[in-house]
Amino acid sequence: MPKNRREHIFISAAEPSADSHCAGLIKALKSSGIEFEFSGVGGEKMASAGCNLLEETAGKAAMIYKAFWRIFYFYKLIRRIRKYLNEQKPDLVIVCDSPAFNFHVAKAAKKAGLKTFFYVAPQLWAWGGWRIRKLRKCCDMLACILPFEEQWFSQRGINTVFVGNPLLGEPSGDLKGQNSYEHFEPEKAKISLMPGSRQAEINSLWKPMQQIALGIQERYPSVVFEAVAVDAEKKEQLQSSQIPGFSCEYKTGSVGRTALQTDLAIVASGSVTLQVAAAGTPMVVLYQSSRILWYLIGRWLIKTEHFSLVNILARKELVPEFMPYFRSTGPVVSECLRLLDDKDELSEISRELLAITRGLAKENADKKTAGLVLDMLSKDGAESGN
Repeated sequence: MPKNRREHIFISAAEPSADSHCAGLIKALKSSGIEFEFSGVGGEKMASAGCNLLEETAGKAAMIYKAFWRIFYFYKLIRRIRKYLNEQKPDLVIVCDSPAFNFHVAKAAKKAGLKTFFYVAPQLWAWGGWRIRKLRKCCDMLACILPFEEQWFSQRGINTVFVGNPLLGEPSGDLKGQNSYEHFEPEKAKISLMPGSRQAEINSLWKPMQQIALGIQERYPSVVFEAVAVDAEKKEQLQSSQIPGFSCEYKTGSVGRTALQTDLAIVASGSVTLQVAAAGTPMVVLYQSSRILWYLIGRWLIKTEHFSLVNILARKELVPEFMPYFRSTGPVVSECLRLLDDKDELSEISRELLAITRGLAKENADKKTAGLVLDMLSKDGAESGN
């Protein structure tokens, strides 16, 4: 690519995790020494990294059963993005996660004659496999963050590269060794509560998590709890909705550090489970959806034997998962107490969690993904110069 050329990249992120991924990618691209212009939709982290936002979308994405009320908002936004892409003609469009939204963005990009780069693979291997044809039509390159995805998508005609997990970064001393729990005493345990970053997750999981904590304290009154919020606004929300009798310390955006300092985590299903796993911290994974919708729709769509990312990677139920819904908190409390009472199992889970996440952290995902983006831009520049 010509050194004096200014590259314009449009980036679409609809969730806090995608906002974080894309902010890291923007910084990595800037470090290449090439002049870039970044525009798109996302969140505060992307804006701070230097992206001119058309709309702040991070946090407005919803889970599968709870997205219907946002359909008109996203419909208008996609029309606005389509108009922008046709008028501005960026050199590359990058879409990150949130396939329900970003498939539309990628389709608009292809109609405008633009190259598209998918960062974080849509989980078609879990459900909605028929959408692979749609992905082939609108994806020029796919950077996946789970190791098995590279082969799965490549075999189905998608140009795919595994880049590592951007949440884990490069291997470092931050990843502790196996916790033997040799001198662990359950009555002195420290437990972290991680209700997720999406509003829908907090609404459905924060109160049950507090109830679970109180249930644990009925047996072990001295157990200490820490809650992690994605940002200051969510932290205030958690604090303001604290139920009577429950108390804990609140932290902001410190999933990895908090996990390193706790003996057990109670976690909302999602990419955060990988950060907890990389710390070698045993966990219980929760997800709360509509039981009616699960039986009517969900059970026919989901194809995986396990639901949480940790168990999918382990190919077994390594950590207890209460998904896609749970009827009451009683069984969750019982499972937490069972783990606290079995230090040998806690130690073994810690060992296996570290083993399955080492491969995810072996790459610097930001730098490797930036390299793929630069390669795409270089090829486009070479083609336009011929």
